[in-house]
Amino acid sequence: MNKGKDLSDLTLIEVASGIRKGTFSSEEVTRHCLTRINQAQPILNCFISVDEESAIKGAQRADKEVAAGGKLGVLHGVPLAHKDMFYKKGVRSTGGSKIQKDFIPSYTSTVINRLEAAGAISLGGLNMSEFASGPVGQNLHFGDCRNPWNPKHAPGGSSSGSGSAVAGRLVFGALGSDTGGSVRIPAALCGLVGMKGTQGRVSRYGGMPLSFSLDCFGPLTRTVNDCARIFSVISG
Repeated sequence: MNKGKDLSDLTLIEVASGIRKGTFSSEEVTRHCLTRINQAQPILNCFISVDEESAIKGAQRADKEVAAGGKLGVLHGVPLAHKDMFYKKGVRSTGGSKIQKDFIPSYTSTVINRLEAAGAISLGGLNMSEFASGPVGQNLHFGDCRNPWNPKHAPGGSSSGSGSAVAGRLVFGALGSDTGGSVRIPAALCGLVGMKGTQGRVSRYGGMPLSFSLDCFGPLTRTVNDCARIFSVISG
């Protein structure tokens, strides 16, 4: 059990280090995030789906790997989430639209594969502007996402849930997409670090396209170092 800071106050890098050292377990951190999600979701509406059972099983598996003393990834056991447009085999991906409400991908995106290979725990799919088109974060199908600094305000879009969930300290980092500002706008409105890399730096395979010649995928986090950690994992 963590006896120092509240887990929500820790950065992604601090959480990754604490899990490695045994200061706290991945399951403890994951359950903490799930509790916060359950409390905040009625207000912020930043998730479209939460995969609680899979997340807890993944965290328990991560803790066994820590105990076994094997090689661990740089995101080992850290709870993250992704904009609901990145495909994961067998898991619904809506693209923020009722048109795709029953779409189940048959393959997993490169960025999700890279995050999982680094040990990250996926908590679910985040709210977004429909088909990643819109700078505010409105969604007529799944409801508008709200800004955790003031729920009367918008979090920005189209990666609205990514910005809201990280700023609300529900997850330690999130994946978004940026075609005309969709990572950078939520980062600005929610007081976060958002990274839109050079075109082609991050694979777009398995991510719902908006504009093939402009789409870029990138992280949203609370610190520059956390952002660099995730970006280093998904690049290539």
